[in-house]
Amino acid sequence: MGADREGRGRRTPARVMAYAAGGVLVLAGCASMPDSGDLRGVESTPRQDSQVRVFAVPPGEDAPPSEIVQGFLEALTSDDPHYKTARQYLTGEAAKTWRPELSTTVLTDGPGAKAEGAGGREDTGEISYTLTGTKVATVDAQQSYAPATGAYGRTVHLTQDEKTKQWRIDVLPQGVLMGQSDFQRNYMSVNKYYFASNTMAAGANTQPTAVADPVYVRRRVDPMTQMVRSLLNGPTRWLGPVVRSSVPTGTALAKDAGALTPDERNKLTVPLNDKAAGIGTNRCQEMAAQMLFTLRNLSPAVDEVELRAGGSELCSLTQEAADAAAFRTTARHPDYLYFVDAKDRLVRIPAGSSDTKPDTAPGALGEGDTALRSVAVSRDEHTAAGVGLDGRSLYVGSLVSGGSLGEPVLRSQGRTEEDRLTTPSWDADDGLWVADRDPDDPRLLLFQEGKGDPLEVRTPHLDGRIQSVRVAADGVRIALVVEKGGKKTLLIGLIEREEKAGEKPAVRVVELRSATPELEEVTAMSWAGDSRLVVVGREHGGVEQMRYVQVDGSTPDVPAPAALTGVKEVTAAEDDRLPLVAYSVDGIVRLPSGAQWQKVTEGTAPVYPG
Repeated sequence: MGADREGRGRRTPARVMAYAAGGVLVLAGCASMPDSGDLRGVESTPRQDSQVRVFAVPPGEDAPPSEIVQGFLEALTSDDPHYKTARQYLTGEAAKTWRPELSTTVLTDGPGAKAEGAGGREDTGEISYTLTGTKVATVDAQQSYAPATGAYGRTVHLTQDEKTKQWRIDVLPQGVLMGQSDFQRNYMSVNKYYFASNTMAAGANTQPTAVADPVYVRRRVDPMTQMVRSLLNGPTRWLGPVVRSSVPTGTALAKDAGALTPDERNKLTVPLNDKAAGIGTNRCQEMAAQMLFTLRNLSPAVDEVELRAGGSELCSLTQEAADAAAFRTTARHPDYLYFVDAKDRLVRIPAGSSDTKPDTAPGALGEGDTALRSVAVSRDEHTAAGVGLDGRSLYVGSLVSGGSLGEPVLRSQGRTEEDRLTTPSWDADDGLWVADRDPDDPRLLLFQEGKGDPLEVRTPHLDGRIQSVRVAADGVRIALVVEKGGKKTLLIGLIEREEKAGEKPAVRVVELRSATPELEEVTAMSWAGDSRLVVVGREHGGVEQMRYVQVDGSTPDVPAPAALTGVKEVTAAEDDRLPLVAYSVDGIVRLPSGAQWQKVTEGTAPVYPG
């Protein structure tokens, strides 16, 4: 478990026996744990290579209560698929009722343990230990991650068998408990995919839009089967209200399915129960597309999925065909990177190129006389929106040469530039989003198809003033930087839309949750994938840093971008093969894969479409 924090006192380290040649690490709970006195911690397993499997050892003969507690905690960090070894530390009844799949609690360090005087002594045949620590996160029964704070304190009770005289745990909390380093070694984040239920992708595109739903699975315990089961069980509670699944209600893997493994042609056959029998071809292919998107980044590779039920094939779908059956936003490759040049005009360079000399963007925002402060380009790259240099006016114009700009579609009454309009953002249906930061009338607004009168988007439970807006490419999630009390935090919310005949549509942003609980000030952010964002900010008392974060508030297992000084704005494409681009003290800079930041040219406000 986690390493000791300072001040817990001296302890005896647990013995760790490694058999590197076989790729196996055996944890032995052999350290002594006192029956009274200061809190003691359980050693955290050093992070190992991802191919090393870790197994715990069963309790030793006549092991004292301290060793039983420690051995059990270490067994929770092993790669035992069903925690069979961990159950050996429990009484028969406790082993039957303990449900490790209900939750995983992650602590900064591994749990400390202290024998409770009131809980008995060894000579009475029973004793209790309090497990303590500082919470970092929890993973619930749906495998959904959520940051957590505060102290952890739960009790385990042990009893000594009258006949065998062996100590075992008979009362314990449900779920699994481990330190942060063990969690990072044991678990990985994987996206499963559902379909947006209240929007369509890319304007006239009638394909369903795939929406990522990140969950955490055990890294070396058959993740492919875990992910298929999780997908079939439906979306997590947070995302559920804005997505749908093509999986029929009650569908599960067939009882005799076993572990799922692709064959030598990378084809995965998925046997389902009878709830899936008789579904139509279109629905079956959508379900297969959900599986292919979900399994895309797992190893071994899956190039084709065949769904079966009742001994018959329902349908088969390849990776290539999946992209025709459903729209995945990361499959979109933008044509250009856009920004504002030194003359305050909209300019662009080909996306992913090494060009340093931009071309003037066609249309009034590039060719006209309106000085711009910030811009946004629709995802089809047909239309652009720009905020005037003073932050007061929002313009929308076509990216076609010779077009006129016309009057602003919106004016802010804020007294200063910082109290006026944010950088706009386009959603998947050509809707244009912008926040007016006027303290006397703060609003989040949506222009349907980028024109007409704006809809005021309701934001129940929003506590603070919006400073930045970015809508995800799937059109159902939104990222907001919100300021309150001098702090700027990144919140992720869901977009709910309600349309009734003869009435104006109603749009709300709900279920807001923090994606950067440890950052005190977020100064810039951008979507950088299906469930990932890149943010610039600082922790309390810390220095500015750039990092990736997941929408659930976890940190993805990828390297952080190279350090960059004085970042004011940052943009990323959904296609992660394209470089990050930022506006810093050096002007417009980009970060190609495997390289350092490179100066592009002078300018501000870089954006990819969206």
